[in-house]
This record gives sequence, structure tokens and C-alpha cells, in this order.
Amino acid sequence: MRSAATPVPVQRVIEEFSRLPGVGPKSASRLAFFLLRSKGDQTEALANALLEMKQRTRFCSTCFNITIDELDPCAVCRDEQRSPHLLCVVEDPLDVIALDRVGLYKGKYHVLHGALSPVDGIGPEDLKIKELLSRVQQGAFKEVIIATNPNLSGQATAMYLNQHLMQLGVKVTRPAQGLPVGGDLEYADETTLARALEGRQSM
Repeated sequence: MRSAATPVPVQRVIEEFSRLPGVGPKSASRLAFFLLRSKGDQTEALANALLEMKQRTRFCSTCFNITIDELDPCAVCRDEQRSPHLLCVVEDPLDVIALDRVGLYKGKYHVLHGALSPVDGIGPEDLKIKELLSRVQQGAFKEVIIATNPNLSGQATAMYLNQHLMQLGVKVTRPAQGLPVGGDLEYADETTLARALEGRQSM
């Protein structure tokens, strides 16, 4: 509900910030008034950065992680130092960042852009599963690590993928100890992720 004490342009910014995940009305108000008090170039820099992000980024045509327009396939897919025999399947681009930050994994990635959730109407056709199976079938992968989140949707997705990947003759594994049930990969610390990758088990 809009307040007469808040000018419409400021209220619009608060409303837009409130749409962001994890940002409530109070946080949105604090962010808006911080930008209002800051120097003009700081607000302009933020606006330009947001526009550039939307205009110049896209999803890699191979792994579906984020990349820039002029680099497709992405830097990870192009990296010849990474093993062409190892593929890690994750739900979101944030998971790629979390796993790569550990520095332990040296293979390729595949981003599903979500997890199976019949309750929310998300089925296999809504994710990058068809592209994953085609990629594994045509590639030289020997092991596929299904690193979906350890919650109900993530587990259901892992089981679904396992059934289809096993038919393609590749070893299918899942990160093991250390990841709390119901948690998200992106929030796990580096030590936990490293142990989970090192202790991965066959499905």
C-alpha cells in the first residue's frame, strides 16, 4: 500500500526492490533511501550495470550457464584444462559458482534451470533435461555427477535423471556426506562442498 508521505518515484523503487527474492518491505525501503542519499554517479552506475547485465548476458548454448553475448560457448565449456569425461549437473547458475569456488571440481557443467516439482507444475519438459541427455549421448562423458539440491524436488530430479542416464552407459554419482537435507548448494560452505564431492557415491 502506497503512503502519501512517500513520493511516487521513491515508492516505485521500493516496490521494485520488494520483488527481489529475500528483500522485504523494510529492506527495500532502506535500499531505496540509501540510493536517494548517495551521490548521483553511484545510482547511475547501478542502473547502468543492471542494464548491461540484461543486454549482454545470455545462457550458454552448450551448458546453459550464464555467459556474455560474444562468448558462446562459455569460458567453462571452452576450457581445455577441464576434463571432457566428467559432467556435473546442477539446478541453477549459482550452484556452478558455489562448486567452482571450491577449486576441487575440474570437469564440465550442465545447468537444468530448476528441479522437478509436480506440485508447482514443473515437469521434465520445463527443464534442460532433453539437452542433457542429448549431450551425454553425443559426448565422451564417463561420469555424471547429479548435484541437485538435497531436498524433495532435488532428490526427485536426481532419481529421474539417474533412470535415464543409466541407459546411456555412463557412471552416475551423487555428492555424499556433508550436505544437509533440505539445504541448497549455493549456501553450503566450501569445505562442506569439497567433502561432498570427494565422497560422492554411485546411485
